[in-house]
Amino acid sequence: MSLFSNSPVTAVLGPTNTGKTHLAIERLCGHSSGMIGFPLRLLAREVYDRVVAIKGPKEVALVTGEERIVPPGARWFLCTVESMPTDRELGFVAIDEAQLGADPERGHVFTDRILRARGRDETMILGSDSLRPVLRKLVPEAEIITRPRFSTLSYAGAKKLSRLPKRSAIVAFSAEEVYAVAEALRRLRGGAAVVMGALSPRTRNAQVAMFQAGEVDYLVATDAIGMGLNLDVSHVAFASLNKFDGKRQRRLTVAEMAQIAGRAGRHQRDGTFGALSEEGPGAFTPEEIAAVEGHSVPRLEYLYWREGEPDFASIEALIASLERKPDSPGLRAAPEAVDLAVLKRLAGEDWVRERVRSPRAVARLWAACGLPDFRKLGSDPHARFVARVFRHLSEGTGHIPHVWFADELARLDRVDGDVETIAGRIAAARSWAYIAQRSDWLAEPAHWADRTRALEEKLSDALHASLTQRFVDKRTTVLLRQIGADASNLPVVIGPEGEVSVEEHVLGHLRGFHFAVDADARVADKRMLLAAAEKGLARELRQRGEALIAAEDDAFSLAEGAVTWRGAVVARLDPTGNPVRPRVRTDRSLDVLDVKTRAAVQARIERWFAERIAADLPALTALDALSKEASAGARVRALAGALVEAGGLLPRRAAGALVEKLEPDERKTLRKAGLVIGTLDLFAPALLKPRAAAARRGLLGLTEAPAEGATVLPRGAPGAALEHGFRPLGQQAVRVDLAERIAQAAHDQRKGRMPFSPDPALATSMGLTADTIARLMAQLGFQSVRAPKGEPPRWVWKGLTPLAKPRAAPRDNAFAKLAELVDE
Repeated sequence: MSLFSNSPVTAVLGPTNTGKTHLAIERLCGHSSGMIGFPLRLLAREVYDRVVAIKGPKEVALVTGEERIVPPGARWFLCTVESMPTDRELGFVAIDEAQLGADPERGHVFTDRILRARGRDETMILGSDSLRPVLRKLVPEAEIITRPRFSTLSYAGAKKLSRLPKRSAIVAFSAEEVYAVAEALRRLRGGAAVVMGALSPRTRNAQVAMFQAGEVDYLVATDAIGMGLNLDVSHVAFASLNKFDGKRQRRLTVAEMAQIAGRAGRHQRDGTFGALSEEGPGAFTPEEIAAVEGHSVPRLEYLYWREGEPDFASIEALIASLERKPDSPGLRAAPEAVDLAVLKRLAGEDWVRERVRSPRAVARLWAACGLPDFRKLGSDPHARFVARVFRHLSEGTGHIPHVWFADELARLDRVDGDVETIAGRIAAARSWAYIAQRSDWLAEPAHWADRTRALEEKLSDALHASLTQRFVDKRTTVLLRQIGADASNLPVVIGPEGEVSVEEHVLGHLRGFHFAVDADARVADKRMLLAAAEKGLARELRQRGEALIAAEDDAFSLAEGAVTWRGAVVARLDPTGNPVRPRVRTDRSLDVLDVKTRAAVQARIERWFAERIAADLPALTALDALSKEASAGARVRALAGALVEAGGLLPRRAAGALVEKLEPDERKTLRKAGLVIGTLDLFAPALLKPRAAAARRGLLGLTEAPAEGATVLPRGAPGAALEHGFRPLGQQAVRVDLAERIAQAAHDQRKGRMPFSPDPALATSMGLTADTIARLMAQLGFQSVRAPKGEPPRWVWKGLTPLAKPRAAPRDNAFAKLAELVDE
């Protein structure tokens, strides 16, 4: 590359999609030799592949910070701007995206190339039209050519992720935001490809290939997408209009908006742009929209500059030359970059100064400081890493030890972990790839370059697989593309375990009449798959409905108010106040059946339930029938109805005066129905038997169950409650029929109101404690009296505590007078 050559300089300026890069490639290939400097390694690699296809691999070189492919006879070079070799004389030289000279971090590199990089026969500067005024100041000899955009770029409004058109690129400004958007697109639209500047070319190409091939319809990218990457994008959506520029959070400039939005559309095809937010800081202003649509970007008045040929006489001279102010009004001193910050930090170390005593050593130190912070560790950790590198470069043979290099590569040679972990390993590997490209830093640079390249490719493949697994529902996406948009044509196959498959892809499972899409299927496809399965499964569902109608009784079961058939819920019992007559509500999954079949299914379930209650709980069925029998009398019907609502067991006091008013023939009617009117409880003994008790629990929705065959339970044990048929008494709970037996025995033994001692044998045989007996006797209406010393406790009959009479209503108010009038 010639410096300060008198060859013609042409500045090709204009918005995106004007063919500037394509023109530069044509001019490059038209010369006997040449070079183009690009802003991104990804873009350099993309153009390298294009030129190799034209010139052949032996004629073309790729030079970036982490990758160097330079055949011996290479004549055409594709480079990142920072890696453009300055020691070659070439026929053509071009700098792409030259407006980046205004970037605070890298701008001084682009400015240096604009000012000093010249081709022997032709030099071309490519960039935004915003460069025009500053180029006239800095390169007055340049011929400026403006190229119009090939297609129209228009604002399409704000659209939510779920409504974005296909072939959209969503731009975010942090890895976290990129991942969040891609995750949302996976759930909503099947997935997205991911492109970030930190990706290796191999990973980036694999991700873009998915998008270009139509395997996914969306691409999520950082603002690296704005740097000339050629993608088949119709719409660009901004996830945000703010970015962190390394120092602060700020709004994008109009030039940045235009550069990114301009990726929409290709050649003659129009494109659109928009945002994900309709209002607030994430929305475009009318002025911004007009500027982007009209490609009207603010003009640059200066570029950042730093000495391109620094003074290596000493560390002080190097720092002074790098901090020298420019003498041109079109230039501004560049902010302190990472390399200069690291240099200043190392310059304060005594051991560094002892080793840097010659211009060659100063140049070597500066080269080490140029090691990029790929891992984004921050100035202190990165400076320590650079210091270790320079320590090796400045001692012994001046080479980095193979053992350290090999150990670090071995530490990174793992493909486990999530996206962030693998991406972090690639970032670390880029540091070693950069080192391997420095021919004088290693004893065998070619060997280690191959090793780092192989490691990066391995990690890149793993990262691509991890990105695809995390952000793309490939199974569903590919399947739907194979069968087309008409999901009713799905060739549904049902497996022995109810798995529903289409062309060997399992879409979900059929449980009873309910088809459940697999949990990992994307949200947007679930409705389609459900509808398709419903249509494809129509015959199977109809057959299952007929089988349910014809099923034997033992095919059904009841648990917690749900009726199941073949292990699947087919109906639910909605309470009506009468557990024997609940409302049978067929499960929503049966809505796939026609009305006639669904009615027959409901009738079958109602018949099964009635027959089950009659078989398992005949006492409860008899009480229910009695509550409806007109000839039984009002008191009997009312008491029978209350007992049915309580599941056939009711504390006597809860029945109140109703029991006391029963006539002898009414009591006889209730006894015929299986009811025992005990001293403490009203109950049907048949309901306490194990099978009936289990059926009763299922009917009432009781989740706990007492131990089978138990007559006495510890207080607080499962089922130790009156609703289960056990009366709590102190630290024990006694089954109500046994409590009644003790009551009957006590009444049989007593003589009027004379003190007596109950026979302890009965209580002892049941396992009752003295405290339990005492509490039971008290509840039965007995009172303890002092017994002679050495004799068992004695009791005397006092009678049950009478029910409290209702308080009489006051007779001296307006409501009482109104009641009198009503009574009259």
